[in-house]
Amino acid sequence: MKILKKAITLNVGLVLMGSAVFAQDLNDAKKAIDAEQYQKASSMLKSLVTSKASDGDNYYNLGLVYLKTGYIDSARAVFTKGVTADPKNNLNLIGLGEADMLSNNPSSAKTNFDKAVALAPKDYKTYLYIGKAYLAQDKPSDDVSKPDFTSALANITKADELDSKDKDAEVFLAQGDAYALQKKNSEALGPYMRVGDVDPNNRRAKTQIGKMYKESRAFPEGEKELQDVIAADANYGPAYRELGELYLQWSSFGVDKEKAAKGIENYKKYMDLTDKSLESQLRYMQFLYYAKDFQTLEQVASSIQVPANDSKSGVVARLKGWAAYENKNYPQALTYMTEFFAKEKDKSKILGNDYLYLGKAQLKAGQDSLAVGNIIEAAKLDSTNAEALAEAGKSLYDAKKFAKSAEVYELASKYNPNGKGSLYNYLYIGINRFMESYTLKREKKPMNLQGLIQGDSALSHLSKVTPDLAQSYLFRARINDYIDQIQNAATPKGLMIPFYEKYITLVKPEEQAAAKNNLIESYRLLGSWYADKDKVKAIDYLNKCLALDPTDSYATTKLKELTGAGAKPKGK
Repeated sequence: MKILKKAITLNVGLVLMGSAVFAQDLNDAKKAIDAEQYQKASSMLKSLVTSKASDGDNYYNLGLVYLKTGYIDSARAVFTKGVTADPKNNLNLIGLGEADMLSNNPSSAKTNFDKAVALAPKDYKTYLYIGKAYLAQDKPSDDVSKPDFTSALANITKADELDSKDKDAEVFLAQGDAYALQKKNSEALGPYMRVGDVDPNNRRAKTQIGKMYKESRAFPEGEKELQDVIAADANYGPAYRELGELYLQWSSFGVDKEKAAKGIENYKKYMDLTDKSLESQLRYMQFLYYAKDFQTLEQVASSIQVPANDSKSGVVARLKGWAAYENKNYPQALTYMTEFFAKEKDKSKILGNDYLYLGKAQLKAGQDSLAVGNIIEAAKLDSTNAEALAEAGKSLYDAKKFAKSAEVYELASKYNPNGKGSLYNYLYIGINRFMESYTLKREKKPMNLQGLIQGDSALSHLSKVTPDLAQSYLFRARINDYIDQIQNAATPKGLMIPFYEKYITLVKPEEQAAAKNNLIESYRLLGSWYADKDKVKAIDYLNKCLALDPTDSYATTKLKELTGAGAKPKGK
């Protein structure tokens, strides 16, 4: 049985070429492994195993290729053959132990490691490779096994003691890896630099140093280290990967488009030089998403073939859904996101963006209730997604679903009380609550008093935070007019008056043309209110109304009543 933890997309060309094409040299095979050219290494090692069947090192390295590509049972079979073919060589016992560790069987691993030590207790390589076997548990796709750093460092330290002349750079490389995997970059730097002293042609140590600079956000320094590696060996894929990661992070995930483009370019170069594993393709798609290249992302995601039972098929569905939505392919986005949620049963692996894109796609499909529920989930996981609630509220407003829109804006203000766009949430709560009752009144239905009170409260908060925002006073005036009609129908109290008066003082001269209708409304209603309370004020407001609209019949008639004669608008 094959345990597949990381799938590989096979390059057809390499498969057809066969193993005989490659030079039959173990060092070349090791270089291919280090460069993450696993198909090439595999072909070379299969040929070596055939031509030098008694050399255990060949079996061991072929088994490592299988482990690195996720085929644990295949690796175990090769290691077992290696033990039989070369029983005095302890490397394949170490390989069996590493396979045990990756299968979460540390007791069996210890048994195999002890057998390996018994065969060569004074050989530093015994402890070096056991240490590396413990470190090999660090797999991004594995959520269960984690490296045993204590055992790893103990064995690597023993190897360093036995290699008293410091002749093997691999020992220092393993030391650096042991610290780097724990994010102890300061401790890792020394061993990595020692690698260059022993083996000036080693590419991986310098690549790791560049990676650590990137992790410390020392981007120019990391860029130089990685470009030095590429200058020395233009075909060393891992350096391009780390350079791509560096540029992407340096671009602040796509904000700097030039650096984001460099990130994509270098990561694609890495894939071209290696095996285009499913893991690397998934990461490439993430690059495209962060760089906002959604067209390419949808094309790449749609071209990847993943078995339905592979856990990564859900991730592909996710990225196809995200890209389809950004490309305004809304029905397809809904299909992909529905597919993703059907595949992903572990809620801990669902991201805020997953709920967000599902909700937004549902909103486009008119599934309002489902959409809002999923966008709320997105906001719970990541408060920055609360902005999408405002988008949902705007869509509902445009669809004239004012009550529902108000509820969504209220949620937006709850999850995003002070962030970007938060003030407009309060404004739209007020606008929606007014429009809700306006529509109800027009349809001769009872207005929503509680909704009006909520709208007034939201606008009151907005006025305290931004006292010069004219619109908030306009809609408070309108809302309070309705509240007055409901609560004080027989004897109105003029609840709207102070807000209309405040509104007209806040409209700037350059805004008056755009606000003409709102000003006419304000002057007319103020004139009407003051007609039997303050004649001077009433005449002034009505004249201002006519200055904006000389044909306003109400203002004309009312002015005749108040003055006893026709009145001419001021300025006419």
